[in-house]
Amino acid sequence: MKLRAAFLFDNFGPYHIARVKAVCGVFDLLAIEFGASSSEYAWSRGTVEEFQRTVVNEAGASEEMANFDFSTRLNGILSGFKPRVVFVPGWASRGALLTLRWCVDHCVPAVVMSESTVWDESRNYFKEWIKRKIIMHFSAGLVGGSPHQVYLEQLGISPNIIFQGYDVVDNDYFLNKVDEVRGRKIEVSQLIGMPRNFFLASARFIEKKNLHRLIKAYASYRERSIKRDERCQDQSLEKTNDKSEDLWDLVLLGDGPLRGELEELRFRLGLEEVIHMPGFRNYEELPSYYAMAGGFLHPSTTDQWGLVVNEAMAAGLPVLVSNRCGCASNLVQEGGNGWTFDPADVDQLAFLMGKIASDVPLRSAMGAKSREIIKDWSLARFLKGATDAADTAIRTFRPRGNCFLNLVIWAISK
Repeated sequence: MKLRAAFLFDNFGPYHIARVKAVCGVFDLLAIEFGASSSEYAWSRGTVEEFQRTVVNEAGASEEMANFDFSTRLNGILSGFKPRVVFVPGWASRGALLTLRWCVDHCVPAVVMSESTVWDESRNYFKEWIKRKIIMHFSAGLVGGSPHQVYLEQLGISPNIIFQGYDVVDNDYFLNKVDEVRGRKIEVSQLIGMPRNFFLASARFIEKKNLHRLIKAYASYRERSIKRDERCQDQSLEKTNDKSEDLWDLVLLGDGPLRGELEELRFRLGLEEVIHMPGFRNYEELPSYYAMAGGFLHPSTTDQWGLVVNEAMAAGLPVLVSNRCGCASNLVQEGGNGWTFDPADVDQLAFLMGKIASDVPLRSAMGAKSREIIKDWSLARFLKGATDAADTAIRTFRPRGNCFLNLVIWAISK
């Protein structure tokens, strides 16, 4: 008989759907969304028939529902399903805390799904003390990678009940779709209107994504390359790498509140013709951009993981990833499939962009290495992590009181 499990997320995007599909053959599963839409992501809402799915707030985002109504609806869903184990998305949101309280009240073991790191935001003693008090109610953890495991351990969870594999994507989808697109590269390039050679970045246009510095680094890359070409011409030296007329463009996928500022910076630097901002692109459209790109950039000043890096690696691209991204230590092999960099260092990023763009054999080898590395970060890893976490949570479960949880929930509701 399959183990009955509930998986909860704020709002289902393609990543969540792929993960739940991967485990629905192992668990008798109910997938629960806190809201039918997200205040952060413009994901298209599709129909999923492979598993049971329900929504707490069917009318919109989770935060748009009143506390009493939200709690009543969530409790009714969980009590009606009667899960043997519950997978909870973090510990800070109203939905996560209410789910954890339901688990405590009904003596059901809970697994925390976490991608928080020690350094992804400023920490203070009082908040960390509260987190430790909350964390003690979980019976196991499912985390993104090694930095996330370190943080859970610091919060008091034993390392032998923490499992990795939370932050994965459907590698096969991107690998197969990208290879298909590359088989008709000229046709697709004309269809989406992209240049022949370009760097690709994909992010929300918000402060922590560090796109202002990315644009400045790109401007520096172009300036460096042009000066290098001029020196070669002055010295009558034959260049072995790309010519100045083959300078790469930059494509920024996404949208957000900083779009106007980024467009103004692009204009001020005189780069309107070579920095492209085609807007937000849905999941089905992404493989075309990955297939056309020559390298992927992820410059965030802080990022709990960075799933776009998984996608780019599955697509066979070399990657330049900020060392403040949670995925960096697990997914980027220095000089192997790319490099990490200091997100505040514009010159360092510009230099690395030049290395990627100017060396075809290196670029090809790095792309192949990306695919090799990302094989170990597949949906199968999530399946193993989830099943191990569920078994461990049931085995190690100890009933606890809910007084502290009730106090925290009351405090955040004010």
